[in-house]
Order: sequence, then C-alpha cells, then structure tokens
Amino acid sequence: MDCPICNCSMSPVILRPVRYTVCGACYEGAKSIINWMNKLDNDKKVNKSSTNITSLSALIGDLQGMANALKWMKEIKEMEDELNEKLNFLGGFISAFRDQIHTDIQVKPGNGGPSIPAHRALLAARSDIFGNMLDSDEYMAQSSDIITLPELDYEQLQALLEFLYCGHLPKEKVEKHVYSLSVAADKYEIPFLQRFCEHHMLGSLNSFNALDVLEISDTCYNLGLKEATLNFIIKNMQDIVFSARFDSFALKNPHLSVQITRASFMDIKSRRVGA
Repeated sequence: MDCPICNCSMSPVILRPVRYTVCGACYEGAKSIINWMNKLDNDKKVNKSSTNITSLSALIGDLQGMANALKWMKEIKEMEDELNEKLNFLGGFISAFRDQIHTDIQVKPGNGGPSIPAHRALLAARSDIFGNMLDSDEYMAQSSDIITLPELDYEQLQALLEFLYCGHLPKEKVEKHVYSLSVAADKYEIPFLQRFCEHHMLGSLNSFNALDVLEISDTCYNLGLKEATLNFIIKNMQDIVFSARFDSFALKNPHLSVQITRASFMDIKSRRVGA
C-alpha cells in the first residue's frame, strides 16, 4: 500500500489502531511535529509516550490534507506561469503599436491633435463598431486611411489604443482617463474596457468623486454602477450634498438630483419602518 501522504511505496509503518499505513519518512516527520507541539504545551501535564501514537493517527489526516493543498497550490502556480507566458506572447501587439510596425491606419483625436498610427485588423477585432466603421462605404470612399474619434483628445485616444492593444493600463493613466475611457467603451461597444473602468470606479469610489461616477454611469446606462453609486451617496449625504461640487452638478443634472432626493427619502422611510 502506498503512503497516503507522499504516495511513495517505501517500507511501511503501521499505526495503532490500524487506519493508516505510512512510509518511515512521513512517520518520523509527523512524530517530530508532535514532539515540537508537546514542547510548546508546557502547562499541560500529559504523558507524551501514551499520546504520541494516538495523536499521530489523527494528525495523518491533517497532513494528507496539507499534501493535497500543496499539490493544488503547485497546479495553480503552473496555471499562473502558463497564463503569464501567454500574456507575454500576446504582448507583442503593444510593441507593434509603440514601434509603429506595419501600421495601416491613422486614428485622429477630436481636438485637432496629431493622429496615431494603428492596425485596422486589431481595431476591428476589439470592437464591432470599429469594424463597421472600417467596412462602411463612407470610409471606403476616403482617399486616406484615417478615422476620427471626436469625443477623445490626444492623450485619451493614446490611452484607449494602448488598452486595446494590451488589455491593461498603468494606474496613473486609468485614474486620469477612466471617465473618458468609460464613455468610449460604451459608444464603441468594448465590454472588457467597460468592466475594467467599472471595477476601477467602484474600487476608488469616495465622497469627492461619487457625483462624477454617478454622472458617467447615467451617461453609459450602467445600471449596476449607478445603483452602487446612489447607495454610496445616500450613506454619505451630508458630505456630498453640502459640498461645493453638488451645486454645479445639480444645475447640470437635474434628473439625477431628483433621483438622489427620491433615493434618500426611500432610505429614510425604510429605516423608520424597520425601527
């Protein structure tokens, strides 16, 4: 019978009562653990010679679980290494973008800034909207290979394209452009970027940016993000509603101000009923 801990087939050591048959190495290792634990338990007057074998039998099950856990961790590490290898392999796209290797289209921002070279095939693969734009008669009729994204300035466009090529952005770029990227993700139907922006906004939600997040969630029809942000605003009404930012927000978004007021009223009502 193989050892249930390390699965080796060395000379067995049989425990009493007969429940497990383990190899000598595992037996000695388990006995050493028990001896160490007994030394730590100085306050308990227990006969070690009579408890070692009994405790050892119970400990074998725990050690087998530890062995299974180590095996699982090893499998997870192998999966992580394989995933990192795939990411490094796919990372060649961002090198082609940064080094402008075999680019075949110019993407122009809406503020008159310089255009950015890109690859049509990648744009079409990342967004059906881009694919339709590139296949449209209007684009085909152009004498130059240029498309314009009017809602983005140069830096925002640079961040969008970088994300399309590598699926990630440095933290400072995310914090600076998350709202414009969220709008672009909604307009051009890029679900992965939408989820990326939503995750960042929820993770960084605070009293200073809650109104901005609410406005973006309403613009992009992101109901989950909107509900979470409304709940946050209701829980922090005093800090948000009495801020200078709220006055300009209310003038610009009267319908959202009404929704905040209604949500606050419903919250007060539910707390009174539950009291």
